[in-house]
Order: sequence, then structure tokens, then C-alpha cells
Amino acid sequence: MTDFYSGFWGIYIAIIVIASLIGLAYLLKSQMVIKLKKGESADVLHHTWDGDLQEYNNPLPGWWVGLFVLTIAFAVGYLALYPGLVVFGNAIGWTSTKQYATEVKRADDKYAQLYAKFMPMPVPEVARNAEANGMGKRLFGTYCIQCHGVNAQGAKGFPNLTDNDWLYGGTPEKIEQTIQNGRHGQMPAFGAAFGEEKVRDVANYVIKISGRPHNELRAARGEATFKQVCAACHTPAGTGNQDVGAPNLTDKIWLYGGSEATIVETITNGRNNVMPAWKDFLGDAKVHVLAGYVYSLSHGNEAAK
Repeated sequence: MTDFYSGFWGIYIAIIVIASLIGLAYLLKSQMVIKLKKGESADVLHHTWDGDLQEYNNPLPGWWVGLFVLTIAFAVGYLALYPGLVVFGNAIGWTSTKQYATEVKRADDKYAQLYAKFMPMPVPEVARNAEANGMGKRLFGTYCIQCHGVNAQGAKGFPNLTDNDWLYGGTPEKIEQTIQNGRHGQMPAFGAAFGEEKVRDVANYVIKISGRPHNELRAARGEATFKQVCAACHTPAGTGNQDVGAPNLTDKIWLYGGSEATIVETITNGRNNVMPAWKDFLGDAKVHVLAGYVYSLSHGNEAAK
């Protein structure tokens, strides 16, 4: 199996590697033709520098030749044992995937009990446990900050985990479920169906129900469209639906931004956001500890009790 898109490149590399080793061996042999008998002196070549420095035609040092031969032998052995030739496999069946799996299993066997002891605890209790909270924080720092930030306050398109606004619910069970199975949030694109003017009308109605200055005429026109189309996910009142991950549009919290231009962009092009599933990678015990830490971020006072 190869990482290249075409088997040609694997063969191409193998040919270059084999030809290079043969070429090096030939070069070494071609430079070993000169041998001096005991007591015999090397000839002086017709190369001079600064008038006094001359070059002797000495044979290659034996120790140097030995090291060169060992280098070639090592390369041949390495290519036989490991998949350096890409397309020809290797004698010991080594792959980076197998080595990774072995190292992960070794680490799991070593550290699994550290996490497993927290499995019987409910998530809120895990959140209050100082040891578990520290372990969860380290897991978060390793796997979650890339999207949610070091302070867990998110970024554009990535939710803030320190408040009480949740797309799919902030109960201990929902948080653990989200980490385990991931989420795939999709907002359909309505630009083609609505047209530019109707999109702006709906955007102004959304701004209206969030309690901000808006164009009243456009908002009045957009209300009917919203209740006919958008209410299916966001509810007629615009308060959202955690069962499908439809956000509440009546508050001041916006995943992608709440300006008119951004809302128009969202309605026109839709949104497609993915939270990866971590159950298979981390395992149930680590997910449970991580869920406790995430729960503590938005339930600080409760978790501290």
C-alpha cells in the first residue's frame, strides 16, 4: 500500500534509490584500484597549489573504505526491513500505522486506570474533583484548543464553552454525547430560493427579534418568510431548537457574527460546521473526564461546591 496517488511514483523512487546505491558501490570500487606494496611510495600527481603544495596518489584509507561499505550495507538492510522502497514492502511488515497503534495501546495500558476510576462518577462530580479536572484540562489543551481556544471562549464558527448558550444542550449527558459522537450542524443555503431582496428582508427580521436596530419595512416583509421557512428549525419565535442544533436568534450570541452583512451571508450561502467525534480516539473514560472539565467551564460556581 502506498501513500502516493499513483503507483508510478513509488516505482520511480525505488529505481532512484537502487540506482544510487549501485552507483555509490561502483564509485567506491573504482577508487580502490590503487594499492601500494610494503615500502612503496605513492606517486606525485601533476597538481600543485601555490607552487609548493602537491597531491599524492595515495590509496583510500582502509578505515574510511570500511565505513563507506558499512554505510551501504546499512542502507540495504534498512530498505529490506523497512518500506523505504515504497512499493516492495518490507521483511518485518512494519508500517507507521502499526507502530502508532502499538504505542497507543501501550499508553492506554499504562494510563487507562487513571481515567477509569472516574467512570462511576456523574459528570458534575467529575467536574468538582480536582484531580479529574486537571486531567480534563490537559486533555482539552491537547485536543480542543485548536478550535475552542486556550480560554475555551471559541472563535468565529466555534462555540464558546464558558457560557450557558448551547446549540445541542448543556446538560452533562448532552456534553458527553457531543464529545463522544461529534456534531454536524448544517444551515441550508436560501440565496437562490429567496433572491437578494428577500434575503435582506429575512435578515432584518432576524435582527429585529434579537432586539437591535433594523429596517422596519424589510423586517415586516421578512417575518412571513421566516415563519413560513425558517421557523421549521428555529421555531416561530426564533428561540431555536437544541434537538437539531438550530441556534436561538433572539439573544446576543452569534456563532458567525450578528451584523446584517454576516446574517445575509449565512442565509444566502448556508453554514456547514463539523465537531469531530472523539469516542473511538479517546475512549469512554477520557471522554468522561473531558466532559467533566467542559461542564466545569460553564458551571464554575456549581462545580466548585
